Amino acid sequence: MKVTGRLLEIQETQQVSDSFKKRAFVLEHHENPQYPEYVSFELIQDRCSLLDDFQPGQDVEVSFNLKGRKWLSPDGVTKYFNTLQAWRIEAVTQGNNQISAAEKSATGNTVTEDDEDDLPF
Repeated sequence: MKVTGRLLEIQETQQVSDSFKKRAFVLEHHENPQYPEYVSFELIQDRCSLLDDFQPGQDVEVSFNLKGRKWLSPDGVTKYFNTLQAWRIEAVTQGNNQISAAEKSATGNTVTEDDEDDLPF
């Protein structure tokens, strides 16, 4: 799964045990600009360093897996937990859009501001 948005918060890496570490971050997602969503993701183990080159405010695309766990509490109550576990983070820039337009131009499919749609009729 993938989602794009603006990095809102980046937390420090937490060493949970001798053999396990994790790092959390929050993405501001604007599927509907009137109602932004604030989505928390988690990186684990060697993936924690993926955020080292990013700063809050940057637009990114996050590739992630949806994880779910079942837990039985000591008093016998079953609880469920979900985690969005990121495994790739890429910067999103306006330049990416310019490149795709240039690629279309190179293949003969030029795009101009006068084009209202791409329907052939």
